[in-house]
Amino acid sequence: MKTKFFNSLFWKLSAAFAVILILLSGIFVYVAVFSAEMYFQETRQKLDTDIAEHIAQENQCFINGEVNTEILKNVFHDVMVINPSIEVYLLDTGGKILSYYAPDKTVKVTHVPLEPIEEFINAGEEKFLMGLDPKNPQNKKVFSAAGVIEDGKLRGYIYVILGSEEYDNASQLLFGSYILRLGLRSISISLAAALLLSFIIVGFATGKLRKITSVIRNFKNGDLSTRINIKSKSELGEFADSFNDMADTIVQNIDEIKKIDYLRRELIANVSHDLRTPISIIHGYLETVLIKSDSLSDEEKTKYIETTLSNTKRLQSLVEELFELSKLEAEQSQPNMETFSIAELIQDIQQKNLLELKSKNINLIIDFPQNLKMIKADIAMMEKVFQNLLDNSIKFTSAGGEIIIKLLNNDKTVLVKFSDTGSGIEKDDLPFIFERYQKSKRVVSNQKGTGLGLAIVKKILELHGINISVESEKEKGTTFYFEIPYV
Repeated sequence: MKTKFFNSLFWKLSAAFAVILILLSGIFVYVAVFSAEMYFQETRQKLDTDIAEHIAQENQCFINGEVNTEILKNVFHDVMVINPSIEVYLLDTGGKILSYYAPDKTVKVTHVPLEPIEEFINAGEEKFLMGLDPKNPQNKKVFSAAGVIEDGKLRGYIYVILGSEEYDNASQLLFGSYILRLGLRSISISLAAALLLSFIIVGFATGKLRKITSVIRNFKNGDLSTRINIKSKSELGEFADSFNDMADTIVQNIDEIKKIDYLRRELIANVSHDLRTPISIIHGYLETVLIKSDSLSDEEKTKYIETTLSNTKRLQSLVEELFELSKLEAEQSQPNMETFSIAELIQDIQQKNLLELKSKNINLIIDFPQNLKMIKADIAMMEKVFQNLLDNSIKFTSAGGEIIIKLLNNDKTVLVKFSDTGSGIEKDDLPFIFERYQKSKRVVSNQKGTGLGLAIVKKILELHGINISVESEKEKGTTFYFEIPYV
């Protein structure tokens, strides 16, 4: 748990901020110290720029081209006593050191490059220049320089280093101690303040992430109602919205799966009942014929066999409907589109069902205009649609009732209105009558059916890209509507 805590995004970001702040603080201190040193050097050069000129003008450095050693020794000594932070050198025109005052004999070079000296003399105070320090050739220092003229001729140069080695040593000790104290205090205070602010900022930023993580963990553990409550136009807000949409979809899918599972169990119950009934009848009658064959009359035997045959056909019809719906739902059956007259198809179906309609005293009315358009569809599938709708209406229409099939030319379609004067459908049942294996509450015990007929109708029409709708009123009848595109 402790390892997980320190591996959290909060601590990783905080550590990254801390490292960056420390590096930036170090860079800042270095740049500040370096800039201050350069500023100090440039200021000193500008203040003491004329010191070499004064020495050259007020002292006779050469006599007949020879170095005036006695005068220069005294002058150099006096100048360095008055100002210990400088070092004075006399150079010839080639940069060779001719004279200097250095009691400890620490001069390490015999020549000084003349390029910066000549540039200094020509530029005056306009440039910040650094030259070679004869006592410490590795470091360059600010200087003052002037040409030495005798009898109108350049004899050499006065070269003044404006920061002697002793001055550097003392300055570094004092400067280092001061910078150390100042740096430690400044960095400590700055880092403490910056880290505190960074922790606050990172904590605020990662707080939403922790909230999102918590919600996702709860959702994973089964709390399907939990949602991320972050209203923002940032990336986190978009992520929260996406997760919430995904969670809603998952919940809907789970509900749909539960619904399908419920319908599956209903199917098993319905099909088991519908299969068991004819099988029981077939078994009972055949067993009776077998056991009582000698005592049954021919008329009774014929009646038993006819009953058995009728239930066999019913069983066959049920199996065929289940097989057909399974193929439609698996999209193994695709429409074979052809052009035909829907009016002629319905009239053929009427002829096939005349005996049943007559036996139940139901009047079938087909109403269509003479100029009815031809349609393009799978004729076998459309025959199944109208046969299932007719079977459904016959089942729930009482003797003396009517079934009306009305066909109308509509805008680019043929409108089909399939009505009956039957018992109607309960209002609560209407949204579910096309569901697979769904039986309306209007089904009573003496009515045969599996609830597959209307599901097959809807699936066939969907394969043709057609929607079907229904209106019904209890005890007044039901009307189905759909439109078939014409050629």
